[in-house]
Amino acid sequence: MNFYFSNKKISGMLVVLPANERKFVDDMKTFNFPEARSLKLKEVMGYDKHRVVTNGTCSSDLAVAGMQHLFDEKLLGRDDFDALIVVSQSSDHILPPTSNVIQGRLNLKQDLFCIDVNQGCAGFIVGLMQAFMMLEQSSIRRIVLINVDVLSTRVSPKDRNSYPLIGDGASITVVEEGGMGEIFANLKMDGTSRDALIIPAGGFRIPTSSKTAVLEDAGDNNFRAKDHLRMDGSAVFNFVQVHVPPMIESLLEFAKVTSNEVDYYAFHQPNRFMLQKLADKMQVPYEKMPNNIVENFGNSSGVTIPTVLAYNLQNELLDGSRRICLAGFGVGLTWASMYMRMGNMSFCNIINYP
Repeated sequence: MNFYFSNKKISGMLVVLPANERKFVDDMKTFNFPEARSLKLKEVMGYDKHRVVTNGTCSSDLAVAGMQHLFDEKLLGRDDFDALIVVSQSSDHILPPTSNVIQGRLNLKQDLFCIDVNQGCAGFIVGLMQAFMMLEQSSIRRIVLINVDVLSTRVSPKDRNSYPLIGDGASITVVEEGGMGEIFANLKMDGTSRDALIIPAGGFRIPTSSKTAVLEDAGDNNFRAKDHLRMDGSAVFNFVQVHVPPMIESLLEFAKVTSNEVDYYAFHQPNRFMLQKLADKMQVPYEKMPNNIVENFGNSSGVTIPTVLAYNLQNELLDGSRRICLAGFGVGLTWASMYMRMGNMSFCNIINYP
């Protein structure tokens, strides 16, 4: 499914990362796995360190801290936006919506459209699509899009396939009307493969209980409970390699641009190995599709995309503009991409929480 927007822009972007950092060499001590093989895994996958929240920290905590930073620095006014979109898989509560929690904690105006979107790896792009569509309303002048996940507490520390790469984080993106040109996007979903990335327990289908918390041998000495994230790594890798390249090819054809005209590919980062293989298949130079987020901060789901931009392109997005191709792919299974010119932002940076 294709989407087209015009006269919309991203005017600011802030990434909030937990100050708490864990190193792979410490994580691997909990694995029932030979040290030499763990170090080989570190080299191949690009594991090094990741940022995770401390016990008791929730999604709204990161979001509120980021929003308060923007208010304090006079980068955004409390009444300067008319909608608040929160994209997350790790809500503070089953109900109420986390967007309402954030609105209440910050004492924002009541005349504010608050909505939660349950999306993961493609969530940042899905959130942008939602924001651009909402800007078609004359009553909405500016939108704050928050993408946040704190899934580290739902991953088993004894699961070396998932725990070393998981990271927590939030991004706050200000979206408004503006003259940055045309925006092209596409989106696909395949719920028949939903089990490739899933936390089996914790919802209404399988409520959390003492039984769902019991660690089980998942094979090859990986241990996790039904309360923990379960990822079929091979299935996800094959999905990305098969479906993402034709998605990008279709997007660029829709936008009537060539791959050489794209200045930068800001893709979701599951791990370095997957991104390098994807770049090779798409014949994109590594410098145009960086893979350095997981090794420094971890995989924070859709938040990896704004983290790529703030970490690697801060100066370019503050002082100029670039033609950017965004892509997210994973849980759902969902895959989405967007081509747009980005730049001349009023802010684009990373802060630590707390």
